Amino acid sequence: MQPRLNFYKASQEAYNAVKNLENYVQGCGLEPRHIHLIKLRASIINHCAYCIDMHVKESRHDGLSEQWINLMSAWEESPIYDDKERALLTWVDAVTRVADTHVPDSAYETLKAHFTEEDMVKITVAIGVINIWNRLCVGFRAMHPIDQPAKAA
Repeated sequence: MQPRLNFYKASQEAYNAVKNLENYVQGCGLEPRHIHLIKLRASIINHCAYCIDMHVKESRHDGLSEQWINLMSAWEESPIYDDKERALLTWVDAVTRVADTHVPDSAYETLKAHFTEEDMVKITVAIGVINIWNRLCVGFRAMHPIDQPAKAA
């Protein structure tokens, strides 16, 4: 697979607009663990290898367990996620797949049971931002860095 274009170079103005929204999300007061969950889950849904690679590494760096990270793609089948995380995952799935789900009332009610209205708006903005990044990276075939292979012991 080859990159199609460098979206940063093609339109720094557009990139900076998305980056400003990203900066808002990072500083809006949401728990870092929840931001990692949003970014990783949406990137998995959108098959964005660039973003999955980045957000797995960031999650590890911030101390989230390998199991928590690795089971994200099958979260419904794992008890590792608490009720609040499960509500958030349900919302991420519904909002990211909006064309298919139409974001059902059940997803909203589940989220509302665990978060304030203000937080629900911030969460939804965070989902929107990672979906923008995913669309830029997948659409223009951004390539994640290739790590050095582990050497045999």
